[in-house]
Amino acid sequence: MRKEKQVAVVVGAGPGLGAAAARRFAEADMTAVLVSRNTERLKDLAAGIDGAVAYPCDATDEVEVEEMFTYIEAEHGPVEVLVYNPGGGFGRTSVVDQSAERFRLVWEFTAFGGFLCGRAVAQRMQKRGHGTILFTGATASLRGGKGFAAFASGKFALRALGQSMARELGPDGIHVAQINIDGMIGESSDGSKLDPVEIAETYYGLHKQSKTNWTHELDIRPWSEAW
Repeated sequence: MRKEKQVAVVVGAGPGLGAAAARRFAEADMTAVLVSRNTERLKDLAAGIDGAVAYPCDATDEVEVEEMFTYIEAEHGPVEVLVYNPGGGFGRTSVVDQSAERFRLVWEFTAFGGFLCGRAVAQRMQKRGHGTILFTGATASLRGGKGFAAFASGKFALRALGQSMARELGPDGIHVAQINIDGMIGESSDGSKLDPVEIAETYYGLHKQSKTNWTHELDIRPWSEAW
């Protein structure tokens, strides 16, 4: 039986920010759908969030992505929020030692998957005239760094995708925003890391913004950062 609760889909749901974001939207009485290729970890994460659903999917596979959103909307209700939160690809590898295969894979799950998931959900949100799409970026979304050619290329592309989608979909009532996380995520006693629970609260706040005051891009960094 179809449920009428709104749905928040978190693609790239790991134990840090992905799980925190899913939990925050679930606390707002939405059905949180956690998506990842890591099936076993996904089940454990979903089990710890009230009413959450685990859905294994390769976000870089067009057919799998389309089937996923069709299934979610048929079984759980309309997708009101998409959080695209790709992980991996962060390790340093010099350009001269970079394999073409690694570069392609990092770009695919960082940027191409964002396109596939963003397009699929936008097609559905357009018909309803509302929705929120949030892309998780990084420092590498703004500048390249030594050893990060693949990661930065993917994050730059994801940011450009978000900017284009924001301008195209805003008039249709769809809020698209890019969040550039400039720092490490985790627990720390000295304020040197970003708390995933607090980041998730920011994500939820973006979703709840009035369309008269939409934020399309913001940077998040720890308060203790030296300037």
